[in-house]
Amino acid sequence: MSSQVLNELEARGLIYQCTDRKGLAELLDSGPQTFYIGFDPTADSLHVGSLIPIIVMMHFQRAGHRPIAILGGGTAMVGDPSGKTEMRKMLTPEQIEENGRGIAAQLARFLDFSEGGCRLINNADWLAELRYVDFLREIGRHFSVNRMLTAESYRQRLESGLSFIEFNYMLLQAYDFHVLCRDQDCRLQMGGQDQWGNIVAGIDLIRRIQARESFGVTFPLLTTANGEKFGKTAGGAVWLAAERTPVLDFYQFWRNCEDSEIEKLLRFFTFLPGDEITALAQFADRGINRAKEILAYEVTALVHGHAAAARAYQTAVSRFGCADPENRIPTTSRIREVAAAATAELPTLELERSRLAAGINLVDLFILAGLAKSKGQVRRLIDQGGAYLNEARISADRPVSEADFSNDRLIIKAGKKRFYQVVLK
Repeated sequence: MSSQVLNELEARGLIYQCTDRKGLAELLDSGPQTFYIGFDPTADSLHVGSLIPIIVMMHFQRAGHRPIAILGGGTAMVGDPSGKTEMRKMLTPEQIEENGRGIAAQLARFLDFSEGGCRLINNADWLAELRYVDFLREIGRHFSVNRMLTAESYRQRLESGLSFIEFNYMLLQAYDFHVLCRDQDCRLQMGGQDQWGNIVAGIDLIRRIQARESFGVTFPLLTTANGEKFGKTAGGAVWLAAERTPVLDFYQFWRNCEDSEIEKLLRFFTFLPGDEITALAQFADRGINRAKEILAYEVTALVHGHAAAARAYQTAVSRFGCADPENRIPTTSRIREVAAAATAELPTLELERSRLAAGINLVDLFILAGLAKSKGQVRRLIDQGGAYLNEARISADRPVSEADFSNDRLIIKAGKKRFYQVVLK
């Protein structure tokens, strides 16, 4: 059933609100439907926050529905007040056009734009031609100012100041939905939860003018465990363009997520099966780090391609080590192959079994591998919390035993970037 996509998105936590869940399910089951999501070209690249709407579009398109990606060349001239504490910087038409080209190229990586597939439409095609007085008479008369002021996007800006041009944004977005419903038979709009008021306004406008039923779905706005907006770092936004956020930095952003966030992020940002995600989220210690590697690899592959993701993974392993060098933790065959190749390139120390049987301490092993020049240096490293055995911090010197090896391999690491795999011979 075509409405199964709703069940899938709900299971992944990707649906925050729906105007009429039952009615929408019936519509989707009646045959392929057209839906749209808007992207205002306020920059020449999308960022991590844009991935949720993109992934939802991918889910719907894979279920047989027809996406429309609206490039907000018209609405970007006004500026969306939703989720903003102050008015956006006004962009020139030339800047908006240039930004639109960059975003269009990025969307083509994720969605099928072949004949009968996704359509990219610029709302400047109809908004730029509007005659203001006619627009007020035909569209503005359907909007109540009192009701508009109850919208969260407006209420939170009243104290800091809401410009008149921003106040018009809801009308323009509602008009977009009306035009798309009228001309493209598009009856579903989706967006972030901060778009709820704008989406509902469009549904009401369609009902008043066209006497048709339409639907709205919103996604949750993702925040970190600390309540901060997801996709922000000390260096600013995490962009989808490699020119703005290098691929390795993009990979490391996901690799360094909080342990408590891993299951949610895997459900939101990958297409891995739900039962596999549940299994990965149960791991602890090295296992949870392996789950983070899988998350980072899968999202990087989605955005930048598998070859770039493999290079980022291998570079990260060469600098920081591998969470699961023996590939013991069940995962996708794709990353198992990449992990095996990366592990094969790790700097390696071959240790004779007779040497192990005769007795060798961790301190001696670090020196033998060339990770330190003296026992004192290794002990200082241990005291400072910078010595690791198989991803676990070493608290004191002790003999190395067969139990430390898995498949005749172990990993020792000094600090964050220097490590060796030790192989028994």
